[in-house]
Amino acid sequence: MSASRQTLFWLGAMAALLVFVVVLKDILLPFVVGAAIAYFLDPLADQLEDFGFSRLWATIVIVLVFGLLVILSMIFLLPLLVDQLIDLASRLPGYFQSLRDLAVSYLERWLGDQWTSKNLGLDGSVKDFAQKAAGWVGQLLSSVWSGGLAVVNFFALIVITPVVTFYLLLDWDRMMQHISDWLPRDHAQAIHQIGHDINDVMSGFVRGQMTVLATLGVFYVIGLTLIGLNFGLLIGLGAGLVSFVPFVGPAVGLVVGGVVAVVQFWPEWHLVAAVMSVFMIGQLIEGNVLSPMIIGDRVRLHPVWLIFALFVFSYLFGFVGLLLAVPAAAAIGVLVRFGLHVYLKSSLYQGKTRRSGKKK
Repeated sequence: MSASRQTLFWLGAMAALLVFVVVLKDILLPFVVGAAIAYFLDPLADQLEDFGFSRLWATIVIVLVFGLLVILSMIFLLPLLVDQLIDLASRLPGYFQSLRDLAVSYLERWLGDQWTSKNLGLDGSVKDFAQKAAGWVGQLLSSVWSGGLAVVNFFALIVITPVVTFYLLLDWDRMMQHISDWLPRDHAQAIHQIGHDINDVMSGFVRGQMTVLATLGVFYVIGLTLIGLNFGLLIGLGAGLVSFVPFVGPAVGLVVGGVVAVVQFWPEWHLVAAVMSVFMIGQLIEGNVLSPMIIGDRVRLHPVWLIFALFVFSYLFGFVGLLLAVPAAAAIGVLVRFGLHVYLKSSLYQGKTRRSGKKK
């Protein structure tokens, strides 16, 4: 097969995959989630096999333990988080209004009566903005819910995902071997290397980053709870989990946690500073200890590229796109680096002079 025909073949395969995702995006969620969980848990299954478990029993044990943890979280943790989210959303406009009143009172004290809220035209504006922001968040959550579960509802997700996870985890190594056997023999080594690089980036980001995010979330929750911040569980876990988007997690934590802390604790400024310090210390630990130790330098995903991929895939495919964004960004990044490497060695880059010089 000529190079041009190979290029057309792979471009056609990618186009077919894209069409498949676009057409079936409304029913892919349980399968994508199941595949992601199976990918995440595959190294643990391999370790249990090394300890003497068969693949079947390793899969059964892992799925049962993981399912038990999910069920316990849904029973005890999820209702508490939902209650805090509803309570925070209802109080947030009042929090912003209180913060505005506090800021104006200090401006009036320092700069005179011309800084009154009436002169500044701020009466009700902050509260209106907060109410609109709460409405935007509600619309966003509603769109994610309707887009991700348009056909498969929440209960179907709960039923189908464990089944998909079980069978994919059971047959993971066998499927990888079949894929390897189907590769074109002339290019199998290069494709293996590309697949290895993609897996290296994905495993470093998905498995490593999830571990880092969970550790950060627990650290934030413990720190904010010890300080006594309202909604510490929700704010801490939210900031930890959103930290996979560079700079967004700590920014969200600082803004929301800072607003709640100022309204709740002021004028006890040391408690407000303690809340802010929790997020700053968390970022120092993440940047200097957790990421270098757990992830290392394997993940070469530029923050801007990752943010762009998250926006594009979520826009195109909804919630399924959010789940596919990181693997797709990793794969595209590896393919671009491979293509650039081939290009730099080609005559198209080196030119006829360089090529003729080598022959001499």
